[in-house]
Amino acid sequence: MPARPLPAALRLADPMTIRTDALIVGAGPCGLFQVFELGLLGIRAHLVDALSAPGGQCSELYPDKPIYDIPAIPVLSAQDLVDALIKQIEPFDPVFHLGEEVAVVRPLAEGEGFHVETGAGTVFQAGTLFLAGGVGSFQPRQLRLDGAEAIEGKQLHYRIKDSSRFADKRLLILGGGDSALDWALELCGKAESVALAHRREEYRAAPASVAQFKQLVAKGRAQLVENARAKRLHLDQGALQAVTLAVKDVEQEPMEVDELLVFFGLAPKLGPIADWGLDLNRKTVNVDPEKFQTSVPGIFAIGDICHYPGKKKLILSGFHEAALAAFAAKERLNPGKKVHLQYTTTSPIMHKRLGLAD
Repeated sequence: MPARPLPAALRLADPMTIRTDALIVGAGPCGLFQVFELGLLGIRAHLVDALSAPGGQCSELYPDKPIYDIPAIPVLSAQDLVDALIKQIEPFDPVFHLGEEVAVVRPLAEGEGFHVETGAGTVFQAGTLFLAGGVGSFQPRQLRLDGAEAIEGKQLHYRIKDSSRFADKRLLILGGGDSALDWALELCGKAESVALAHRREEYRAAPASVAQFKQLVAKGRAQLVENARAKRLHLDQGALQAVTLAVKDVEQEPMEVDELLVFFGLAPKLGPIADWGLDLNRKTVNVDPEKFQTSVPGIFAIGDICHYPGKKKLILSGFHEAALAAFAAKERLNPGKKVHLQYTTTSPIMHKRLGLAD
């Protein structure tokens, strides 16, 4: 599925040195909502993302995946969530710098913010900086078998952008996490057959998803192979025909398949963030949960990249973190001035942006 174009109201930046009160690194759901929370306080934001389109992992890895835990919305796809967030922030006129990775962050004199450079040469002077880059840069962990690279993107898939291509196909899914189970459940009944192979008997996926899939297996609607690893790919003239699984190191008869879906998780890399002098917790950034400020004053972190006691890696939690980080940033940008809470129904900034002001 091709990337959806940005709405006309959301402008890409001109190549120039830019002064901004807020620079958001990461244009996934949390980064997009950060624009909204800053906008309510009168702060316009620029966003930088290494991907070529906003949406982060939601758009890049599983745009069709259903999401059930957004308040008041029973279900929507990951891409629909991204599209709705983009529409929500249109009134605040954010500027996107896509296909660029932040390479340099250097504090300036007190009160002047940060000097920021991207690998593409864009230079910012930002009053505050928000890290909303998920787990940093990421790549799916790949299947290390002969022939895998030759069929990647053809019959071997690490991400799904168009689930309709798997209709009436014989599918083998490798993995035991949420992505593997979610797609096994989603495609069961649409594909000709669905088999899931997992290397253990314990799963990283939600227990309810595992139980639901095992019910389908018990009814004969799906196949489950535990303690199994893919051992060999069988190709004929460059096309995948079958996969040999080894169960407890014992090779089984080749399983005929049309498509192979591999969900071994992501290999996260903080990249340049690791060199910015922040207090790190393995591959995450420690923050103060009152302000979501890092160990460097003026740099905030929200979403999966931040860590604090009781942290839950949920989009819902990231939205809460964005709200508190916005208030803390406003206080930093306007020292000595009290920041008043404004409900969106009475916010003069919101009314003006929507053309509702008298």
